[in-house]
Amino acid sequence: LKPMSRSQKILVGCFIVLLAGLVYVEATAPQPINWFPSYAKEDKIPLGGFVIDRLLKESFGDNFREIKTPPFETLQEHSFSGSYLFVNDEIDFDKTERDSIFDWVAKGNTVFVSANYLSSSLLDTLNLKTETERNTAKLGTEPLLQLSNKNISEGKIYHIKKDLPLRYFSKIDTLNHTVLGVSGVYNKSQAIEKPRVNFIKVPLEKGVLFLHLQPEAFSNFSLLSGDNAQYTAEVLSYINGKNPINWDNYYKAGKRLDISPLRVLLNNKYFKWAYYFALIGILLFIIFEGKRKQRSIPIVDPLSNKTYDFTRTIAGMYLDNNEYHLIAKKQILLFLEFIRTHLRVPTENLNNRFYQAVAERSGNSEEETMKLFALIKKIEAQNSIDKEELITLHMAISDYKNATTSVKESITEPTE
Repeated sequence: LKPMSRSQKILVGCFIVLLAGLVYVEATAPQPINWFPSYAKEDKIPLGGFVIDRLLKESFGDNFREIKTPPFETLQEHSFSGSYLFVNDEIDFDKTERDSIFDWVAKGNTVFVSANYLSSSLLDTLNLKTETERNTAKLGTEPLLQLSNKNISEGKIYHIKKDLPLRYFSKIDTLNHTVLGVSGVYNKSQAIEKPRVNFIKVPLEKGVLFLHLQPEAFSNFSLLSGDNAQYTAEVLSYINGKNPINWDNYYKAGKRLDISPLRVLLNNKYFKWAYYFALIGILLFIIFEGKRKQRSIPIVDPLSNKTYDFTRTIAGMYLDNNEYHLIAKKQILLFLEFIRTHLRVPTENLNNRFYQAVAERSGNSEEETMKLFALIKKIEAQNSIDKEELITLHMAISDYKNATTSVKESITEPTE
């Protein structure tokens, strides 16, 4: 590759500076407020459930219990009783869950549900309909909330100062349902001009079902705004605090899921931009450093002598067991094989003719040859030998073979 010109280097430098500036501006920009309707106990965002979870634990103590399993599974416990509270932006009971909840309430228990959107199976069974109120006089709908029982709230109206959906019951069973609270839109006045039913009581044999249509009243934002926490306390005053309070943590829009480490990394603004900046740096390194270079020559290890390794292993086993005589026999057999293959002398008959032929072809004297084979015969005749005799045999065979090798090398050397 050709080296970059001066103008190209300036252009690349400006690009890197501009990119670094954009990353810095994005990383230091204030993070926008998250208005996701979570209602999860871990979330401290405006519509999270961190505050209500702490308040309920402090208020009811050991009488408070968190439920993380589906209602149908939870209600199968025979010892499960008391009040079951559901708060979320949407509560979608299926037919099986609805029937199990109704059966559980009929036994004398209490269920409290606060959500903007209730399941159609629940509404149809109770002959209910819901709609959404809009403020046509101004941009945005801010809810006003009021309880009907003057003995509880003294007719006070509470204002949630945020553009939120205002849901209400457009149809109820007036013979069987009791209206406990109303809502309306804020229009430059704290008075509710058109009250809409948003809180009702539904008796089911021995128990009671409460339905509430403004779950934002249980959010961090509402509880920490003005005296709205008093409204939430007044709503929950309909729940018998002497019975076990079971708080649902299953039907939550912000419930925790198993997520990958990369998703956790990207959810944090600073980690996310550090990750992106690292990727950009790697890309630039590849672009400007990816020149053609000499490939490294791999180091190839020489082939190991497996036969030699195996022989050493077997010999070590014999030495460990002090079987010197067996090792000596192996050495003698290998020496005879050396004579057959290298000197081309048969080893069936070890006589004077054999000694003479071996001496002539090996370059050793006939006397040295007969002396070596006398030692070999002596060791073969013995039932056992000691370590010193084994060493003596090994040295004698090695010296004889070395002399033979030296003679063959001198013969094969070219003459000048």
